[in-house]
Amino acid sequence: MVRLTIDLIARVNTHTKRKRDEPLSQYLRRLTHLYFQERHIDEIDDLSLCKNLSVLYLYDNRIARIQNLHFASNLTHLYLQNNLINKIENLSLLRRLEKLYLGSNEITVVEGLDKLENLKELHIENQRLPPGEKLLFDPRSIQALSATLCVLNVSGNNLEDLQDFRCLGQLNQFMAADNQLEDMKELAQVLTGWVQLWRLELVGNPLCRKAKYRDRVIVMSASLEVLDGKEINETARKFLLSWKANKEARRRQREDRKKNGDADGTRRELPPLQLPHAPLRNYIMPGLPGARKQFEAILARSRSLPGSADVMGRGDMLAQKTEIIAELPKKSLSDLQAPIRRVWEPAPDAHVMPSSVDPDQQFVTIPTNFTPEPPTNIHPKSAKI
Repeated sequence: MVRLTIDLIARVNTHTKRKRDEPLSQYLRRLTHLYFQERHIDEIDDLSLCKNLSVLYLYDNRIARIQNLHFASNLTHLYLQNNLINKIENLSLLRRLEKLYLGSNEITVVEGLDKLENLKELHIENQRLPPGEKLLFDPRSIQALSATLCVLNVSGNNLEDLQDFRCLGQLNQFMAADNQLEDMKELAQVLTGWVQLWRLELVGNPLCRKAKYRDRVIVMSASLEVLDGKEINETARKFLLSWKANKEARRRQREDRKKNGDADGTRRELPPLQLPHAPLRNYIMPGLPGARKQFEAILARSRSLPGSADVMGRGDMLAQKTEIIAELPKKSLSDLQAPIRRVWEPAPDAHVMPSSVDPDQQFVTIPTNFTPEPPTNIHPKSAKI
């Protein structure tokens, strides 16, 4: 068992040398820093003679309880990480304490900090917790630190949410790596209240595996400068903020269109298509060769009659059109589908011979003075001989 005593300080302390013939009490009052890390110390004795002590290094020892520090009213830095401490206690009189290091101990509840009015940094990472348990935080202590705490390290403590820390509006550095955080919406809500945050460590949490994790976190906080140990490029920040603004604008437009188009709870449909009732003018049925000329001839004759369109009423005009259409030759479906046959009258000097090309054409007339002309639109290289 090794105890931190006055005699041990006078015998081992090498950072501040004791002057020759200097009284022990005067030497102890002159000490401001004590370096007793890695000394296998398991207990702190009465050190009340060190009235001006401001920094105490006791990390990497075997200390199980925080005690006998009530005298250190000037203490600003206390290093107790990697010990066997299981409870935060006996710190209420350290009113000037600014930095408290308690990482890698056996603490299960963060408490007893409500009297530390000047605490700026709290390092409580990687506690040796029982299996399946997470580190708990006393709301009174967290609320008391909300006005002063700037740096908080809670990495490796199985934390599942950040609701306990929303009141810490002065945070500028927050380390919560290797926990069980997975809710991006909750993270966005918390970061909205941390307007001074410039460093954020979340690596090792389930939310880091989500799509576009880094981009989404960057746009959550305009003050963030370092994320997971990597500096945030200002150009990338501007691009992501512009992307977020455009996304929000499109979302509002969709909501406005939905609100305006479905205000009464029913979907508005387009009116049905209404076809014109008037008949189409100048329409000629396809597939009737020569019918247009016959129709125009009959129509010309009808205009010269006394009952033409100039003197006829609407009913008489419809009747006249009906009679004209009736005079057109009637065509059957087979007539419309049959190919158009061209008939040549044999010339006086032509030789008529039976046709072997088209069975529907009985004769082909070839003039005696017929001489085929070579094609003019075929390239010489593409002509086949």
